[in-house]
Order: sequence, then C-alpha cells, then structure tokens
Amino acid sequence: MTNSEIKYCLDCGEAIKGRSDKKFCNDQCRNNYNNKQNSDTLASVRGINSILKRNRKILEDLIPAEGKIKITKSKLIEKGYVLNYLTHTYTTQKGSVYHFCYEYGILYLEGDWLMLVKREEPKNDG
Repeated sequence: MTNSEIKYCLDCGEAIKGRSDKKFCNDQCRNNYNNKQNSDTLASVRGINSILKRNRKILEDLIPAEGKIKITKSKLIEKGYVLNYLTHTYTTQKGSVYHFCYEYGILYLEGDWLMLVKREEPKNDG
C-alpha cells in the first residue's frame, strides 16, 4: 500500500488497518468523533429541555389538587417561569388558547392575570 492509499482515522489521525471503507481505527474513536459532531446540537436541546422541565416543576408546585388556580403573570415570572417555552397549544371550541408545558396549561386572562390548569388524563375503561 502506498502513502497515497493509506487511510487515517477521522478522530485521532492514526493509520487505519482493515477494510478499505473504514473511517476510524476503533469504536472509541468513532464514538468520540460522532459525539463531537453532535455536541452543539445536543447542548441546545439539553438547554431547552432544562427550561421546559423547570417550567413544568413551577406549574406543578403552584397548581393545587383541584387542578386550577389564578395567578398574575408577574408572580409566575418571579418564580422563574419562562413564558416563551412551551410544548404545545390547545384551542377550545370557544376560541380560548391554552399554552401547555406538558400536562400543565396557562390561559391568559384580562390584564396581568393567568389561569393555570392541569389537563385531566383520559380515563381508561379497559
């Protein structure tokens, strides 16, 4: 094999022995390389998930067993809630839009007021 035919590991740069289509010298180098490639994306996702989990915990701590409570937006923000991070929205037949963070929802009311609710899980008759 000439120098021009020698393949080098994409992670550590060592010469590769074996199949002609091999890109890494071992599994550790393959994992290292792929982890480096994905780290920026994964860091972004981890950051968003962290905010969503914190938002969910704040709502869980605020909403009583009855399943709903009125609170001011400023009070919710004071607790550390980040308003722009949510998992989905739900629009009722009357046109009210609930902003959900997993099973906990926020309905914007008049002025600074919000209604916090916990979505009821569907009953399983099985």
